[in-house]
Amino acid sequence: GPSGCASIRLAVLAEAAGYEDPERWWEDVVEHRSVGGTAAFAAVGEAMGELRAAYGHGGHEDDAVREAHMRVRMHAARREFGERVVVVCGAWHVPALAARSTVTADRKLLKGLPKVKAEISWVPWTHRRLARHSGYGAGIASPGWYSHLFHAPDRPLERWLTKVAGLLRDEDFAVSSAHVIEAVRLAETLAALRGRPLAGLAETTDAVRAVMCEGSDVPIALVRDRLVVGDVLGEVPASAPAVPLQQDLRRAQRSLRLAPEAAERELELDLRKDMDAARSRLLHRLRLLGVGWGTPAASRGSTGTFRETWRLRWEPELAVRVAEAGVWGTTVVSAATAKAESEALGATALAEVTELAERCLLAALPDALPVVMRALADRAALTADVGHLAQALPALVRSVRYGDVRGTDTAALGEVAAGLAERILVGLPPACAGLDADGAADMLRHLEAVHRAIGLLPEPKPSAPPGQPASSAPSAPPAPAVDDSLRARWAAVLRAIAGRDGTPATPGLLRGRAARLLLDDGRLAEDEAARLMRLALSPGTAPPEAASWIEGFIGGDAGGGMLLVHDERLLGLVDGWLTSVPAEAFTDVLPLLRRTFSAYDTGVRRTLGELVRRGPGRAAGESGAGGEGAAPAAPAAPGFGPGLDADRAAAVVPTVRLLLGLDPGHQTPALDHDDTAEAAR
Repeated sequence: GPSGCASIRLAVLAEAAGYEDPERWWEDVVEHRSVGGTAAFAAVGEAMGELRAAYGHGGHEDDAVREAHMRVRMHAARREFGERVVVVCGAWHVPALAARSTVTADRKLLKGLPKVKAEISWVPWTHRRLARHSGYGAGIASPGWYSHLFHAPDRPLERWLTKVAGLLRDEDFAVSSAHVIEAVRLAETLAALRGRPLAGLAETTDAVRAVMCEGSDVPIALVRDRLVVGDVLGEVPASAPAVPLQQDLRRAQRSLRLAPEAAERELELDLRKDMDAARSRLLHRLRLLGVGWGTPAASRGSTGTFRETWRLRWEPELAVRVAEAGVWGTTVVSAATAKAESEALGATALAEVTELAERCLLAALPDALPVVMRALADRAALTADVGHLAQALPALVRSVRYGDVRGTDTAALGEVAAGLAERILVGLPPACAGLDADGAADMLRHLEAVHRAIGLLPEPKPSAPPGQPASSAPSAPPAPAVDDSLRARWAAVLRAIAGRDGTPATPGLLRGRAARLLLDDGRLAEDEAARLMRLALSPGTAPPEAASWIEGFIGGDAGGGMLLVHDERLLGLVDGWLTSVPAEAFTDVLPLLRRTFSAYDTGVRRTLGELVRRGPGRAAGESGAGGEGAAPAAPAAPGFGPGLDADRAAAVVPTVRLLLGLDPGHQTPALDHDDTAEAAR
């Protein structure tokens, strides 16, 4: 019957024996009793018979039918192999199977049941799955412990604590052999005090906590996760029945040397190598089929497009998903292709199809791409929402830009990407008008994504001069070059959004970010950026709208803090506007400004505070108010205050001497202003 029903019945037996915990009772009377032969099985069967006599059959209402089917199969086995057969079943069913029942009576119970065509397959299980109470779990709280008792019947306590010590040493805990000896003695003493035949899991855990972990439960949690439960994965013989897709996956795993393991591990792939490229294709195809054996992770060693990092972990339910995916095909390639085509035809959003196209390229499914591309073109033609177009463009551009690493043809994708970009250029400025705060935040994400995508589109390749032979063609056709004017027209779109002309209702958040993107690309002069900021922060602009413009221009991850540090003109404009905000409006804009500036690093905020304290444009130590006789300050370079800070210049001299290979400890004599400037240079 269900594990929950069986555990309740075991609790009755444990309570009758004076135990509160059924697991502990089972451990004492079964696991720790080295009774040979079938005596233990006979005792458990007799106990289950008494329980069924006292409480009825219990369990699920279909148990009688299930047990009838078991008896029919047993009768067939006896008829084929004789009376000596072995049956593996739940203990609750033992009395029902031992009872002599006629085959006619059992078949009568089975009569009328609908026939279902099914295939049988063996699935390797894990200790974690056995520890679960739901699904196909056994509800065993400590499968790793019971496995240890089964494999180490001679000296279970000593061997277990040696395992624990090894695990803790691997995790950099200071555990010696003396700790193991003392833990064994303490566990045996606790078992004697508690009246137990042998030290059980509770005693060993208490001993480990006291002797090896200094009373801390943190290492105990590690021991429970790694040893008491564990990540052991069972084995299934190759001759066991399996669906064709599972068999093809096994062949691929063997040829690619990718053994399924229950423990999580990290796999670094270099796509320039044939073996690693094939591994990447297999993992991407399985993800498309819903078999999440591997999860992409950020690469730590390199940011090149030829690098991939995966986290691999095989769960038992993945074998079930492989069996379910068998409806799509008999091989991994054919199944992934069929499912991709089905998803492309059933997709309702443009972003879904673009993501699917990218996944098909990563999985190297050329047969699915024509269907996906037709669906992509159809969805793109019917989509008028600029937001949906902006969501779809980045995935397409990534595929166009980096698809050649796998040697795939991205020409068709490049044409669709260029078409989407053209439609975004036309529709984005009016789509930015009349938005509320939430709509502006959403559009800001689209604006940044489109800006990055257009920057990644391949530039046109110059044609060969007359008389010069063209270079040999690459193995994979290159993606179609986008007209160079596309970037210029995108810059014009950003100018239209950044300025007030033509889009008076565009939120300040979008206008500020458009100006910042132009400035970062070198398409907006610093003087023009300062003019736009003065315009946005003019007295006629409402304070919340001005604060929103500031957030767009210098907020978020755009590096606006460093921009203010190095361009004190802009910092002066922000400082002047902030000091002019009326008191009644200051509390309204304060949360927005706090959100903007709190995103900066601590060092950037500290530097900005120093600049504001001394006054933007003034050198450190310069008086805030110059007298009539004060000498005029030297003109400052753009972004720097006038004059030279002698103390700060002298502070870098040792570092400069070190970089030049000179003695950094050389005592530099006192420098005047000119000497310090020369040293700084």
